[in-house]
Amino acid sequence: MASTKQNGISKTAGKPIRCRAAVARKPGEALVIEEVIVAPPKAHEVRLKIICTSLCYSDITFWKMKEFPGCFPRILGHEAFGIVESVGEDVEELKEGDSVVPIFLSDCKECVDCKSEKSNLCSKFPFEVSPLLHRDETSRFTTVEGETLHHFLYISSFSEYTVVDITNVTKIDPEIPPNRACLFSCGVSTGVGAAWKTANVEPGSTVVIFGLGAIGLAVAEGARLCGATRIIGVDINSDKFEIGKQFGVTDFINSNSCGDKPISQVIIEMTNGGADYCFECVGLGTLVQEAFACCRKGWGKTVVLGVDKPGAQLNLNSFEVLTSRKTLTGALFGGLKPKSDVPILVKRYLDKELQLDKFVTHEVNFEDINKAFDLLIQGKSLRCVIWMDK
Repeated sequence: MASTKQNGISKTAGKPIRCRAAVARKPGEALVIEEVIVAPPKAHEVRLKIICTSLCYSDITFWKMKEFPGCFPRILGHEAFGIVESVGEDVEELKEGDSVVPIFLSDCKECVDCKSEKSNLCSKFPFEVSPLLHRDETSRFTTVEGETLHHFLYISSFSEYTVVDITNVTKIDPEIPPNRACLFSCGVSTGVGAAWKTANVEPGSTVVIFGLGAIGLAVAEGARLCGATRIIGVDINSDKFEIGKQFGVTDFINSNSCGDKPISQVIIEMTNGGADYCFECVGLGTLVQEAFACCRKGWGKTVVLGVDKPGAQLNLNSFEVLTSRKTLTGALFGGLKPKSDVPILVKRYLDKELQLDKFVTHEVNFEDINKAFDLLIQGKSLRCVIWMDK
């Protein structure tokens, strides 16, 4: 159901909207496209018409999850581009018709953390994998029969319309194509931001990336933009090297082909003492330890981007931590502040500096959303863009 306007005002503003959504009803089972009802936005919220959405591996992870924070029935999806259909009370920074990307990490612009250059972790609305919205912990989705449908990462973009808190919406230049804009919601921003903001990769430096999926390749792109001269990719799939070259990867190591040597030792020998910056993009504690082991003593920095299973532990040598002067840090959303940094990345794409097009390997219609899941699970796509109505 498309939103129409009269005198510049959406005719659906303030009213529930019936539309299509892809609903995850059981762990690991195909999504079901159903008619749902999307409530009007409450105070500090906007309702978005989703133009297109892309599939991130986090969607697959939570789609498979049988126990909380896995939650069903649920509308997944968190990488998207949309147009503001209507706004709730006390919304001043956005208006109907604005081009936006929803982002799972809040940016309230009011708390100590959001005002500081040192953090991108909002303390007023801290990140949680909640099945509901921030302020009143309720849902804006129901089925036609009245069944409550749960949210995902405050976004739920696998729906033609969705309601999002203004802290999770970033206004962007409408010149960017929708099927590129949606990539800034999560993966590409996370990888590029980790190299740019968190690690602050320096020109002439050596970078090692563990895992050459979309986020790892985005790290490579960010490192390239920062002027790194050697970018070493580590993966178990040798085909990733040819893909990685397109994003600036200069060397490749198949971690299954190192014999008896730990991968960290191979990298130390390759780099004459260790890499300046290491990025773990898989989500394995053992790889975090390998990354920390092969970053250079004195100034090496290891950045963790991969999401490990709940409760996973790291095992680091305390004496080495004390004496090596290495840094180990995480980087949620790459350390970017959504409302100020994402528009910069958008401009760099429009200025033809940031290579974004190569991340989109497939595009499908909304009716074929399960095909997007198959492509990503089979390792055949980096990002598959799903058009809601093309």
